[in-house]
Amino acid sequence: MSQQKLSRRVFFVHSAHRTIGVSAGLAVLHGLSQSRAPSWAADEAAHRRAATGPLKIVLIAARNEYHPEESLAAFHEYLDKHYQVRCVRVFSKAADALPGLEALDDCDCAVFFTRRMRISGEPLERIKRFCQQEGKAIVGIRTASHGFQNWLEMDKEVFGGDYGGHYGNIPVEIKIVDAQKQHPVLRGVTPFVSKGSLYKNFKLAADATVVLTGSIPAATHPVAWVRPHRGGRVFYTSLGHPTDFEEESFRRLLTNAIDWTTGGRLQGRR
Repeated sequence: MSQQKLSRRVFFVHSAHRTIGVSAGLAVLHGLSQSRAPSWAADEAAHRRAATGPLKIVLIAARNEYHPEESLAAFHEYLDKHYQVRCVRVFSKAADALPGLEALDDCDCAVFFTRRMRISGEPLERIKRFCQQEGKAIVGIRTASHGFQNWLEMDKEVFGGDYGGHYGNIPVEIKIVDAQKQHPVLRGVTPFVSKGSLYKNFKLAADATVVLTGSIPAATHPVAWVRPHRGGRVFYTSLGHPTDFEEESFRRLLTNAIDWTTGGRLQGRR
């Protein structure tokens, strides 16, 4: 059984029985994941690209309760310290304005961390064009699943998600999907506890591969996955609470995601 079908099966089961806990669902997840061969392994060599200088990464954020500007600014400094990158910040304090999106035109990877922005016209069309081009590297963080109120379809069309709200503020136990523990985006990542509320994602795209799950006493959902998209690669995580960015495993996860979506082009500083 594929990880995609596995994810749907486990979380449909949970949806029907969420009031009685997740022990049975977790047992299904554990048992079936053991027999699945990694679907990404054969694709790695084909997708790997030769390094051609520092990556240009566009960090897109707008202010909300998760303080994405501060988080991505700190992550920018983390990347600058350890890797050969050129990051461009496209930050906004307004819900209806996002200046600087022309940086998308020649970037190697776009990182989205916005929430219900109400941009329209050319700015929104520029984002759509970028996401619909062939071979793009895209990373989505937490509220990016509902990042643009005028294009909520981005969640399903680009990230392959199914955002359906979230649970209360209960600590979330983050676990690695055993069958994907060798996936490149999990290199150096270890389980941890997130203080952010658990997002509900019941039905992911058929081509999504779940790499991390999050559990609270009443529920378990995927919290990080990868998927192919128009000849490129997409990574999404519903994690992204400010305290998540203080976790080395979470910073490692995002860094790996940038490297993986760009075909292994991220180079460390010497």
